[in-house]
Amino acid sequence: MTLEEIYQFFAAQPPVYLTQEQAICYVLSVLLESESYGTALIQRLESDYPSYRLSDTVLYAALSFLESEKAIASRPQKVDGRGRPRRMYSVSPQWLDEAQKLAALWTSSVTKQPQVSEAVAV
Repeated sequence: MTLEEIYQFFAAQPPVYLTQEQAICYVLSVLLESESYGTALIQRLESDYPSYRLSDTVLYAALSFLESEKAIASRPQKVDGRGRPRRMYSVSPQWLDEAQKLAALWTSSVTKQPQVSEAVAV
């Protein structure tokens, strides 16, 4: 290990992978804007929040949970040039209020500024 490697680590820290709880809130925040599909949800996270990542496993566990809770609905969408239809997800109307609350948790967690504490000499 060199000092340069230490500086490089902190200059380009590895991405943070979302937990299932975070993924649920993130997915709802996106679906409140418009319907989407799995790959697009992952791509949008990487585009909008470059320091975050979402694995397929966690995403589909979150989507499965939300479907089992009837928070989201899905439908197949035929796409030209693609054999299998794409599964589109949207927020269920009866879940709009709860979805907004959970989406706000995601938004506030990624927009918080880190607290900088100053040492005071005594």
